Amino acid sequence: MNVNAIREQFPILHQEVNGHPLVYLDSAATSQKPRSVIDAVKRYYEWDNANVHRGVHTLGSRATDAYEGARAKVAAFLNAASEEEIVFTRGTTTALNLVASSYARSVCGEGDEIVITPMEHHSNLIPWQQAAKATGATLKYIPLQPDGSITLADVEATVTERTKVVAVTYASNVLGVINPVKQIAEIAHRNGAVMVIDGAQSTPHMKVDVQDLDCDFYAFSAHKMCGPTGVGALYGKKAILNRMEPIEFGGEMIDFVDLYESTWKDAPSRFEGGTPIIAGAVGLAAAIDFLQEIGLENIHQHEKHLAAYAYEQLSAIDGVTIYGPKEGRVGLVTFNLDDVHPHDVATALDSEGVAVRAGHHCCQPLMRWLNVSATARASFYLYNTEADVDRFVGSLHRTKEFFGHAIG
Repeated sequence: MNVNAIREQFPILHQEVNGHPLVYLDSAATSQKPRSVIDAVKRYYEWDNANVHRGVHTLGSRATDAYEGARAKVAAFLNAASEEEIVFTRGTTTALNLVASSYARSVCGEGDEIVITPMEHHSNLIPWQQAAKATGATLKYIPLQPDGSITLADVEATVTERTKVVAVTYASNVLGVINPVKQIAEIAHRNGAVMVIDGAQSTPHMKVDVQDLDCDFYAFSAHKMCGPTGVGALYGKKAILNRMEPIEFGGEMIDFVDLYESTWKDAPSRFEGGTPIIAGAVGLAAAIDFLQEIGLENIHQHEKHLAAYAYEQLSAIDGVTIYGPKEGRVGLVTFNLDDVHPHDVATALDSEGVAVRAGHHCCQPLMRWLNVSATARASFYLYNTEADVDRFVGSLHRTKEFFGHAIG
């Protein structure tokens, strides 16, 4: 990877923040956008803007081709068996809520189980809480090992014949751990359950093959993978999607409407009522083109190197605690500095132009498991360099020195 050439394609990176060149280390929250994605969305609004599926005029046809072409691109990107297995949503949160509200509430009842982990983002935790409450099902958690990983033996012990849904993140947004979702899916299916994967933190960073994983549902967001905000997708096996009831109703998702009864189109249309996120889908397609030109495996290896480099540098600083396993992690490092609140750490780093995340990262149960109220997190992407890590670590040294004098 020619990282310097890649950086040139991201206009936002070439600025100063608080008098210092920007070092952006918050891509796990949202990634920056390359010029090709910005231009694709701009071109859509300047030349092709029209509603889809409804007009026979030229602009409507071009908009429909772009929107459905984006669906085909997502299907190929995930190696779905069919374009009809891709539902456009507002993002990972909406996609997971769709599965929990439509599928889980239709199959779960008293005595059934929904299995997740304590490391889940709130988007893959609260929907299952609500589904369990609504159906009388039991919410169960696969226990974590001391380093935050999970074992297949614990999965085997937690998933039973009463389990209807297993929902697990592919990669933790706090611990950085990559979960063995393919093997978990096999255990889920052996017990008659469906497998739901939260792919928000995996899709931007590694090649994903939903047929190889044999998951039943896979959710991701565009904004973490160089695409626009407010759009993402749900992959679902076609046979399951067509058994599910829509949870939003209106135009375009219907087959036939009478005064008192209506019927629905097949998936994915039944889940895309109203005017869809057309420009977002166009931007997502452009982001996929951009990532595939660089190569997902190249991106993954680059981030692994940066994470290992940052882990090594942080480990050498007295008073820094790093969370999650040392090996087998995605490109992020979550940490705390003794006696300094993470928000103060992030504010101090920002004063030198280094952007990191601080807080509970929408993982409050995991924070309690770690016995902390919050953490700081530096997350890396294809446009980051070792020099960015050096700037971050140097700023952290100065932050420690400043607060050490203040506390002393």
